[in-house]
Amino acid sequence: MSDKKLRPLLVVEDNKGLQKQLKWAFEGYQVHIAGDRETALDLLQQHQPAVVTLDLGLPPDSANASEGMQALQEILQRAPHSKVIVVTGNDDHDNALRAISLGAYDFYQKPVDPEMLSLIVDRAYALYELEQENRQLAAQQVQSPLDGIIGASASMLDACRLVEKVGPSDATTLVLGESGTGKELFARALHNLSTRRDKPFVALNCAAIPENLLESELFGYEKGAFTGAVKQTPGKIESAQGGTFFLDEIGDMPMSLQAKMLRFLQERVTERLGGRAPIEVDVRIICATHRNLKQLIEQGAFREDLYFRISEIVITIPPLREREGDKILLAQAMLERYNEKHGGKIVGFTESARKAVDSYPWPGNVRELENRVKRAIVLAEGKYISAADLGFEDEIEARSLDLRAAREAVEREMILRALRLHDNNVSHAAAALGISRPSLYNLAKKLGMPELGRQ
Repeated sequence: MSDKKLRPLLVVEDNKGLQKQLKWAFEGYQVHIAGDRETALDLLQQHQPAVVTLDLGLPPDSANASEGMQALQEILQRAPHSKVIVVTGNDDHDNALRAISLGAYDFYQKPVDPEMLSLIVDRAYALYELEQENRQLAAQQVQSPLDGIIGASASMLDACRLVEKVGPSDATTLVLGESGTGKELFARALHNLSTRRDKPFVALNCAAIPENLLESELFGYEKGAFTGAVKQTPGKIESAQGGTFFLDEIGDMPMSLQAKMLRFLQERVTERLGGRAPIEVDVRIICATHRNLKQLIEQGAFREDLYFRISEIVITIPPLREREGDKILLAQAMLERYNEKHGGKIVGFTESARKAVDSYPWPGNVRELENRVKRAIVLAEGKYISAADLGFEDEIEARSLDLRAAREAVEREMILRALRLHDNNVSHAAAALGISRPSLYNLAKKLGMPELGRQ
């Protein structure tokens, strides 16, 4: 059996003789040995074992169980589903019971019989797998991976279909969209559709962290690496071991860090600040930005080689103003979500409110709509939310539906979409629209698209 198929098992034991004995005692497991608490936590982060055997007598206080108890609590805090089997001395029954009360799965008293301990480990692993299966089934019943992503417009459905195709893969994915369109929601959907769904999803926003702190947040640091580094701290990338690392607003990443990020993407090895030991990290990378990366590349503000690394798959989220029919759909869903928290007094929207929502361009996208609906639920005095409750002026709420304007807007959007799909080739775009080239020119002129009309 190759190492890749072996199940990871963490053995925390400071006795060198027992370390050698246990290293090869467990058939079907890749055994990782730790002689102290810090090493154990480091290996736990790297390998995420389902089962841990833990000797309570660890240095620097091997004669007592204080260090082992602390290790137990930290292991269960970081990996609450892992099964910890504590190993104690013959006369240490009280500490064994205390460990069980703290959350240990079982205890085993020395002297160690590898065969007997192996049976306990196998039983613990079988229980872990059963519980894991139950958690997965429960998660599937509670929500679908695309929960929270609401939309019926063609552009939104196209984006969702792409998420469903890409999600199960490990492809590095770039999510593009204006601020407030829900890029992190799409990243979480990709994670939830993947085989990594039960592993961590760790997010970091490049634009929210000062440049001088971003490197240490990404890659972590060793104790003493710089002033204020009082303890060893894993980076966000390392914390996502086995799962998904979501790097939001990568367009704001400083050039000085882009080279280091590129090296990580190529080698999947990271190194903490002040450290020399390379750390292998198995994560899926999802990036997002509201900025035009190709334009940044032309300006020399973003590395082209990094762009190609992060854009194996590109998912573009349309802005809310281009999502025909989705505005009211989203507003209603938000009303249902937040209404219960405020007593469930609101029944719906007035006609003027619905018209205002549908005609407003929403520069802040879904985030702005959500904020306005939450505000309106609090401020509304009756059972229906009015345009005024949503913060709209009279002239906006007084707008009426204009069928001709709506038809022209759809025609304009279809022409632009056809041109985008066919790299601005007018003949091919016209064929895709089912009209002749002269007809397309005439329609463009009628719709006020002079640039196309002059071609």
